[in-house]
Amino acid sequence: MTSTRRMRSLSGIKPTGQPHWGNYFGMIAPAVGLAAEAEAYYFIADYHALTTVRDADALRSDSYEIAATMIACGLDPESAVLWRQSDVPEVCELTWILSCVTGMGLVERAHAYKDARAKKKEPNFGLVTYPVLMAADILLYDSDVVPVGKDQVQHLEMARDMAGYFNAQFLGNIGYDNEGVWDGKGLKRPAARVQDNTAVVPGLDGRKMSKSYGNHIPVFIGKKKLRKRIMAIKTDSTPLEEPKDPTTCNVFQLYTLFANADEQAELAAKYRGGNFGYGHAKLELFAKADAHFAPRRERFDELMADKDTLEDILRLGAKRARATAEPVMERVRSAIGLPARPIR
Repeated sequence: MTSTRRMRSLSGIKPTGQPHWGNYFGMIAPAVGLAAEAEAYYFIADYHALTTVRDADALRSDSYEIAATMIACGLDPESAVLWRQSDVPEVCELTWILSCVTGMGLVERAHAYKDARAKKKEPNFGLVTYPVLMAADILLYDSDVVPVGKDQVQHLEMARDMAGYFNAQFLGNIGYDNEGVWDGKGLKRPAARVQDNTAVVPGLDGRKMSKSYGNHIPVFIGKKKLRKRIMAIKTDSTPLEEPKDPTTCNVFQLYTLFANADEQAELAAKYRGGNFGYGHAKLELFAKADAHFAPRRERFDELMADKDTLEDILRLGAKRARATAEPVMERVRSAIGLPARPIR
């Protein structure tokens, strides 16, 4: 099926606290960059957050924080589509339909479910069906590509599998010709865009930065708190006067996220030259990080102080997202024998 539209890219982010540097360099900055070359669809996954979040006020606030962060970091909500997952009810309808064509064996292979079982935890049913809801998110908008890290490829593969199950069971084929061209019927299977070059951001203790480890640095933390967090980064006990290896230092690894090649080489030379302590390196990291985020922080604060504007942006985004989702659901409903609904 030919189309003149640009490639459509889709990504989501859960509202579980203010985004940190790992979220910024791993998803937010690449997403903003991708929006310049693709028809970008970005949703705030508040339904997904319900597997763990039990604080209504926090969920509302965190959803606004995600929206404000994306916009403050450069996403243009007039060109990209930004919305709350829960504002598009079609995603729940498609989740149920996909659950009826998907075997338990597939969902039980999901990493999150297997991890919960391995840790002897009793997962709620939302966690069990998490991959189906995620597949509905991906398939509902005729996405062409889904940017994922290496650890997230499974989610996209499962969504492709579910699209195949649906197409085969209700359309008698897989929806693609011998050359792999989609026939415009049923559900479209998007491709993964694996982000091999996405930075793995170390936390304060050297492990991967994560809110669950408590080793994270929020993107828009205040200047004083930012300095305090950076000064708490763990380092070894090499004396001030001795040379140090920048390649094994978490402070230096974080510095490389903000600095160009010449700046990195200059700081590495200071490490190797001796008489340069980790405290000095932390101050240089603080200066670079603060300069990078300060103007974005100002915009973030403005947006968070104007929830009505954020709400308008999200509602308009949801209207645009639904305009894309409704024809997809019409195809789905027609294929399975449910009555048509009028397109709004």
